[in-house]
Formats: sequence, C-alpha cells, structure tokens
Amino acid sequence: MNILDIRKAELSDLVAVQEIARATFFETFAATNTEADMQHYLTEKFSDAAVSAELSHPDSLFFIAWADETPIGYLKVNAGQAQTEPQGETALEIERIYVRNAYHGKKVGQLLYEQALASAHQQNKTQIWLGVWEENPKAIRFYEKNGFVVFDKHIFQLGTDQQTDILMRKVIALD
Repeated sequence: MNILDIRKAELSDLVAVQEIARATFFETFAATNTEADMQHYLTEKFSDAAVSAELSHPDSLFFIAWADETPIGYLKVNAGQAQTEPQGETALEIERIYVRNAYHGKKVGQLLYEQALASAHQQNKTQIWLGVWEENPKAIRFYEKNGFVVFDKHIFQLGTDQQTDILMRKVIALD
C-alpha cells in the first residue's frame, strides 16, 4: 500500500469527502439495495449542502485516510447535538467509518477507529457508540473485536427502505 495518512477534514475538503463518501457507501451497500434507494440516498446525504453542513457543524469531526493523494476512507464522529440519537454529553458517536473495498484488510478501518478513540479521549468522553446495519456481519464483527456491545437498535431510512441498525457501545476509561 502507498503511504497512509489520516488527516482532519476541513470545509475545503468538501469534494474529497463527497467523493470518498459516495464511493464507499455505494461499494458497501449497492448490491443489497435497490438502485433507486441508493441513488436517492447518495444524492440527498452527500449533496454540497448536506456535506457542507456536516463539515461545518461544531460538534462533528471528519478524518480522511489518504494513500498518497487519493482518499481511500473516512471517519465521521459526533458529540453533543450532532449525535444522530442523543446519548448524553459523555458520549461520542462514530457515525461513519467507510473504507474503499480495495483497501479492506489493510488496517485502514482500524486506524480510523483508533482516530475515533483518540477523539473521544481528547474530548473527555467516557463512552463511544455507533449504529451498524444488522445485515453487515463483517462490520459487526469488527466492532465486537474492538470491545463494543449491543445496547439497542433503531431504524435507518435508505430511500424508501426502513432498515434496522444495531446500536453498539463501548465504555472507555479517561486517562
């Protein structure tokens, strides 16, 4: 693999975030969803306005994994009011960790997860949580391996399809 660098994304990285977000979401979920639902989600969630708002939110952070100058994965974490479901001020949400298929198995997802954990420590959070699609056993195993346990579930709307996400949490110790 080329040199891997994980950098915090800024508003000036809008196009790179959109590119990697659309590509990784499509690679991960297109085979198990309708084309119409996928296109609706990609158009709505990764529009200029939507991604600009997310990048500008004071309680959200994005990090992009780069191989040379190519974005190959990204992480989005949320605290406070940016969380997709309120889990309190001591919680940090991992909203997205996505990695291009060509880089699966090369520890990019693990490095992005470790960046999320570092962000939680920097913000003095005592728990980190996320939602993962119940039909994504590879991701569920990844989070279980990293110490997450199931605590609830919620509905994730993908176009016209209501899908169930498993909510997982990990308690973390403050240094």
